[in-house]
Amino acid sequence: MPHETTDCAPTPTTPPPSAAPPVPPADEAQQGPGDDRTPPTRRFLARAALVTAFLSVAAALLGLVRDQSLARLFGAGQDTDAFLVAWTVPEFAATLLIEDGLAFALIPAFSRALARRAQGVPGDPVRSLVAGTLPRLALAFAAAGGLLALGAPQFVAVLAPGLPDPGIAVDCTRLTATCVLSFGLAGYASAALRAHRRFLAPAAIYIAYNLGIVTSMYALGGHWGVRSAAFGVAAGGLLMVLLQLPFLVRELRRRTTVEDAAAQAADGPGVLAAPLMATVLLFALCRQSQVLIERYFASSLPAGAISHLNYAQKVAQIPMSLSLMLCTVTFPVVARALAEGDTERARARVERDLAVAATLVLLGAATVTACAPQLIQLLFQRGAFTAQDTTATAEVMRVYALGLLGQTLTGVLVRSYFSAGRATWYPLAAMGAGIVMTSWIAALTVGTWGVTGIAAANATGITITAALLLAGMRTRSVPVRTPDVLCELSRPLRAAGVAALAGAFVARLPGSPLAGLAAGGTTATVVFVLLGRALDDRACATALRTVRTQTRRLAHALLH
Repeated sequence: MPHETTDCAPTPTTPPPSAAPPVPPADEAQQGPGDDRTPPTRRFLARAALVTAFLSVAAALLGLVRDQSLARLFGAGQDTDAFLVAWTVPEFAATLLIEDGLAFALIPAFSRALARRAQGVPGDPVRSLVAGTLPRLALAFAAAGGLLALGAPQFVAVLAPGLPDPGIAVDCTRLTATCVLSFGLAGYASAALRAHRRFLAPAAIYIAYNLGIVTSMYALGGHWGVRSAAFGVAAGGLLMVLLQLPFLVRELRRRTTVEDAAAQAADGPGVLAAPLMATVLLFALCRQSQVLIERYFASSLPAGAISHLNYAQKVAQIPMSLSLMLCTVTFPVVARALAEGDTERARARVERDLAVAATLVLLGAATVTACAPQLIQLLFQRGAFTAQDTTATAEVMRVYALGLLGQTLTGVLVRSYFSAGRATWYPLAAMGAGIVMTSWIAALTVGTWGVTGIAAANATGITITAALLLAGMRTRSVPVRTPDVLCELSRPLRAAGVAALAGAFVARLPGSPLAGLAAGGTTATVVFVLLGRALDDRACATALRTVRTQTRRLAHALLH
């Protein structure tokens, strides 16, 4: 378990400009109870984002090991397709309960409670919020998981009616249904810790989760087959809760005095408004239903289609996940600013997040598009995963990459809509429009283009959703300057298009996939950075300055 002193908290002072870049001591990142009374500094946000990104990269690498292990042990056939149907449960649960839905309601709620505490409200609003929400939510999570386990045959029949042998999928679904409770508790703890500006444990939960799955597959795969991966989901979910529990308990205990506890009854129980919970959960459910649409149409295609979609999506979404790390850190900042009535600070933060996230994801999309065959061959082509599987997966991944900007913008913008902690139905309507478009295009193209048509439908639908969300920001959310945002986004978009073409041309020249990946990825990155600077992409320039600063700090630490 990580040591508390490596966690992130705001730094009260910054060094003079003339000073050498300091390396913060190990205990600087854990501050006293009063630190969340003031807005976090840029240095703190950068350090918190760095810690979150580092652990997220480690989790993503373990996720690749997990997918590689699944491909190596079980290939891309009927058994793997059956497990991936059951895998829909943790995918939905992660989106609804950890990454999006529940966090959109809980982080603003905890931010308001912390703001009230800072204003000197009698009692402890944070403890009241926990007492009023956690028992009810835990009961709801347990009931939902139990119902899913009981209804597993019907779930599989609706989700993938074309499976030739649904028995394995039903068994796996009953095992993965346990994650509804574990992910719900893990998501609650993550939201509470992030609102308290504690990012280490929440960022590490997917490391524990993936370790549980990989260990289970290798330990039990010989006896249980692909069901071992489903058991790993159950074990990994439990590890996610256990990892965060000590941090959350310590935070709640440390923040409450005897006087606060005595006055808590006057504060009343904390509650989450039903309309707010309904809007955030329905939005997250609607967004994740893209996976249902994909697997529904792919279940009628030849065996392996669902697996090709899954492997392609997992690799293609790595740039998106990394680009949203900054927003994971700044979402509590935006929520706290709105809770304190500082709309200008919230607007500036959201516009900066949009620019940086778009630049990062477009660089990743250009690299993924340029080096798709080399990436898939290096990552998966071994054991039961054949060269034909590599070709099919790489083709799908290139199409998926076209929707990465839309995926990232949707992730940034929807946080802004819910950061005020008020119910709003517009994000659900925008996501619904995208889902309708995804379904329509998939139905039209699956017969001709197969899995490629399904991926194209996904990319188109999420791009439409992002456009609608951006169009509605000024009057329904944080009032960003939409023309300025669009102008800023156009620069990395143009750079990414040229970089992808140049990288793809160079990646084909070497004979080995590793050399092709290195050459193509380097070419795409250099072209993107040079064009970004030529087009005056400010987010790209900011990223380069950050890299230089961190490099100097690392050199200073090594030399002194």
